[in-house]
Amino acid sequence: MPNKKLLLAKRPVGMPDPDTWNLVSEEIPTPGPGEIVIQNHYVSLDPAMRGWMNDSRSYIPPVQLGEVMRAGTIGVVVAANEHPKYKVGDVLTGWGGVQQYSLTNGDNYYAVDTSLAPMPTYIGTLGMPGMTAYFGILEVGKIKEGDVVLISGAAGAVGSVAGQIAKVKGCTVIGIAGGPEKCAYLVDELGFDGAIDYKNENVYAGIKQHCPKGIDVYFDNVGGDILDAALSRLRLHARVVICGAISQYNNTSAVKGPSNYLSLLVNRATMQGMVVMDYAKGYREAAMNMGQWMMQGKLKSREDVYEGIENFYETFQRLFTGEKRGKLVLKVIEE
Repeated sequence: MPNKKLLLAKRPVGMPDPDTWNLVSEEIPTPGPGEIVIQNHYVSLDPAMRGWMNDSRSYIPPVQLGEVMRAGTIGVVVAANEHPKYKVGDVLTGWGGVQQYSLTNGDNYYAVDTSLAPMPTYIGTLGMPGMTAYFGILEVGKIKEGDVVLISGAAGAVGSVAGQIAKVKGCTVIGIAGGPEKCAYLVDELGFDGAIDYKNENVYAGIKQHCPKGIDVYFDNVGGDILDAALSRLRLHARVVICGAISQYNNTSAVKGPSNYLSLLVNRATMQGMVVMDYAKGYREAAMNMGQWMMQGKLKSREDVYEGIENFYETFQRLFTGEKRGKLVLKVIEE
């Protein structure tokens, strides 16, 4: 059986097209001393992947042309050569990339217990998106009981978890999402206190209605006009968490910055960017806390799973069209 892998073929301008990647087949690698081979079962699709394709300075080096497309993965060790830590049969999550088999020395991989949660959950709520939500809302947002918390991209992998954590901590939580189904999901299934449908409502009016006394914490996943609307309703000493800006990732012109930024000055508010990798030392404790909330029914996890590495492009597009709910995952194992 060959190893199918997706290589970055060109640097996209605007929304990537199918020719951005090449799907190739190679022999399954053989591990050298101290190495393992992981058969990847699932690949994580995240908005950050769009930024990793750009040849520009960022918090992480770009994917180079001809390299396997960077992605979080989870799979099973199928070969090991005198590895000090991992053995055949271990389930590991890490940065295996969009390919069916990964050769690695095991650095930056973590063993997980699939008797506690299914594999996709470990690249969703108990993986990078969940960690982003956890540290973004608690460490950067510094939420406290009674805060009014507004979250954009609230039905997505990060926003849905951030909102639920804020509810666990006793906050009033309002989500912004696209379409009546997603808004109903936020309120009826996840327990948000309200939802604003940015596709069918005026966001400024919606924030004013749902947050009449203003916003203590705004968790931003989208940037653009919605960020501007949120800035206009900040309370004194509000915290704005810049987690992502998906509305701007495929721009062919300059990124649109906030015109209402003086609200930060007037309200003595803060706006801080966050990158989940900065909090790696706390992942284990965070996973334990979120796992406990899941067992208590306080934190729900939803993965939107599609199949086939050949279908990567069609699945990737769903990150930007909104045709998904929860964490977007691609199953790449062929059974």
